[in-house]
This record gives sequence, structure tokens and C-alpha cells, in this order.
Amino acid sequence: MAKLVFGMNQSLDGYVDHDRFGPSPVLFRHFIDQAREQAGSLYGRRLYEIMSYWDDEHPEWGEPERAFAEAWRSQHKWVASRTLTSVGPNATLLGPDLGAEVRRLKTEVEGEIEVGGPVLARALTDLGLIDAYRIYLHPVVLGGGSPYFAGPRPPLRFVASEQIDENVVRLTYTPA
Repeated sequence: MAKLVFGMNQSLDGYVDHDRFGPSPVLFRHFIDQAREQAGSLYGRRLYEIMSYWDDEHPEWGEPERAFAEAWRSQHKWVASRTLTSVGPNATLLGPDLGAEVRRLKTEVEGEIEVGGPVLARALTDLGLIDAYRIYLHPVVLGGGSPYFAGPRPPLRFVASEQIDENVVRLTYTPA
């Protein structure tokens, strides 16, 4: 059975923003290793469109970017969207009943599936389908933007912390 894990980089004040801060080389290597181990990724439309950047080769990439692209391309992606009519390689567009689709996915897939995007995570949290939350806490204050929790914070139980690099701590919680 698959385990759904919502994990994103977060500022000290609770916001996610891929443009305003990013991973250090050590954290990026962590994400490469994680992508290699995951059974796949489940995205909402916005984050899928951002992440589809990795489908194309870019001549300016170094070894880490090529390694991440290879790992990302090799894993399956599922996309929840009401507006997209097609998705790229190694991706499946989910049907209109998100809860039924994700419950089926959890029974058919073995391993960890990354959940990407706060809006999708909120919908899956409301349905009781998120198994773990991973916050990669950065020493940055954004003062606004998209919050990690797009709705009320669900009751959580702290299960682990790990320092990933000199500035980032990964906090792991499960539903209480």
C-alpha cells in the first residue's frame, strides 16, 4: 500500500515559495536521492506545470540537475486538475473524483508517493489521505505568500526531526 507524504520547503513564518528560496547543494542531493526512492509524485496543476520543467534538457545544467531530472522522469506522476486535458510523459491525469482516485492509487501502488502543492495537500488532508507531513524548515522569513497549510492545520503528532544541511531541518509529523 502506498504512503502519501506531503513535503515542501517552508519559511520560518510558514510559507512555501519555489522562487524566493531554494535548496542548498546538500539539500538538493537529498531531494535527488528521495526522488530515486519514491514510487511517484502526486501533483496539483500548478506545481505539475512548474515541475514539468524537468522533462526537458537544459544545456546549462550541471551533474546535480541532470541527476534530479533523470530521477524525476523515471518516476510516475499523477496529476489532479479540473482544467488540464493532457499531461506529459510518464504522467496520468486523474479523474474528477479525487478521493476515489487517490484511494485506488494507495491500494495499487507500493512505496512512498510525494504529494506536491499546498492546495492539493489540503484537499487530501480533508479526505484523510495524507499519511505524513514533511516540513523542510529554512531560516527565511517571507512575510506572506502561499502557506504550507492551505487550510486549518490538522491535528498532528511529531515523529521525527533531522538536520539536512547547516540551515535546514526536516520535521516529520503524522495525523494525530
